Amino acid sequence: MSEIKVNNIQSLSGTNGPVISGTVEMNSTGAMALPRGDTAYRGGRGRGLFFGGNSPTYYNEIQYITIATTGDTTDFGDMTRAHTGVSGASSSTRMVLAGGYHYPSGYHNIIDYITMSSTGNAFDFGDLSKIKNGAMPASDGVRGIFAGGQNDTQQKDIEFVQIASKGNSAIFGEIVSNRGGTSGCNSTRGIFMGGVSPAANNIIEYITMATTGDALDFGDTTTKDGSTLGITSNSIRAIRFTSDYSTTTNRIDYVTIASLGNSIDFGDQNVDGFNGGASLASPTRAVAGGGYNGSSNRDWISYVEINTTGNAQDFGDLRVVISSIAGGSDSHGGLG
Repeated sequence: MSEIKVNNIQSLSGTNGPVISGTVEMNSTGAMALPRGDTAYRGGRGRGLFFGGNSPTYYNEIQYITIATTGDTTDFGDMTRAHTGVSGASSSTRMVLAGGYHYPSGYHNIIDYITMSSTGNAFDFGDLSKIKNGAMPASDGVRGIFAGGQNDTQQKDIEFVQIASKGNSAIFGEIVSNRGGTSGCNSTRGIFMGGVSPAANNIIEYITMATTGDALDFGDTTTKDGSTLGITSNSIRAIRFTSDYSTTTNRIDYVTIASLGNSIDFGDQNVDGFNGGASLASPTRAVAGGGYNGSSNRDWISYVEINTTGNAQDFGDLRVVISSIAGGSDSHGGLG
């Protein structure tokens, strides 16, 4: 029998693979299974999570969406505690949920974890080095990083954990200023944008996640906002949803993560100003939901297509009207 060795099969034009028409048969002692679906979401990826928050009751609920579709959230399970201001950093399989606040017990250093491809309740992972909420999360799929946050004062510490193993956090370095803000990442860099301490600011800074050390200057945001609904990212762009309801800001802007420079206008949100919401992303979409507009909490979810520019569109609704919620996904920019 002849032996055939093939490294690559292309069409006659050489621009794509072969087009097979008709029945294809294989006689083998083994088996072959072909992958299905868009490569960005194979293996069940493309799931977005919202967790925690208050309305005014403190919630421990985790909700999820399929980012490639539109629609309302579905119940996933519960965190080990009911908190606001929890920060989530993830690999493609596991998310760690760190810190938080609950009245009257105060700030906490608890870290939970969940397996995102399944549904169910969270388990204990370890502890942060300090009690705090509102830390800015980032991840390269190996490390979960939590920068800043607050307890009785704003914090500058950057901490990290190894997502695949359980344990307490270790110190990475410090952010430039002690402020609140939000974050995005690609597989190399973590980006931290905006903040509220000691006053509204337009700072953008970055870290290289595989190393340790202090954050460095990246550029400036287009506006100084009293708070930010959230930043999220694919591997190229970090998208910032602004949320200063005192000035009814509804701007969306973005940066190219691999370069340095100021943010650029992307478009506008499809709702009025708010804060305390959350954002998450797939390789193609940025999604944001929840928040407070100065008079009431919100249950809305909106989205934009990251690689274009334009205004946000309606996605669906959260299960509850809620603010101080957090979010994350199994297919964000830090996972390539």
